[in-house]
Amino acid sequence: MSFVKSLAAAQYILSRCQETRDPAVTPMQLIKLVYIAHGVMLGRHGVPLLEETVEAWRYGPVIRSVYNSVRGFKSAPVTMVAGARPHHFSDAERAVMDHVVNTYGPHDAVVLSAATHKPGTPWSITWERFGQNSTISNDLIENFYRHLLAQPTHSSL
Repeated sequence: MSFVKSLAAAQYILSRCQETRDPAVTPMQLIKLVYIAHGVMLGRHGVPLLEETVEAWRYGPVIRSVYNSVRGFKSAPVTMVAGARPHHFSDAERAVMDHVVNTYGPHDAVVLSAATHKPGTPWSITWERFGQNSTISNDLIENFYRHLLAQPTHSSL
């Protein structure tokens, strides 16, 4: 099942945020952090973190299973990712998710959403070419994050 790893990644990121950064992670913030971790994994290692597709929704890139799992929290802090089961992540996957929590975790959902909506991002390219709810290709995400990670600051904010 492709969504199992997505939910596990969301729970891992949520737990790390709660432990180290911000216990009040909103659904939109968590969805963006999972997306960014997927992008950084592709950009650094050439392999996806998630086995599920990312879609270009009106408010940015969305992993459908993560959205469905946390949408009930609305704008309140997420306390847990419904349906998440323990998953054995590789050292590289954990390192990427930890990096994303440390780099992007301190930023609220509005900042993260704005960053993923900038012109030239995988979301904006997909939105313009294919429209709402289209799949954002991993190749597009990988190329964007590979270029981003080659920059001195390594940040899309």
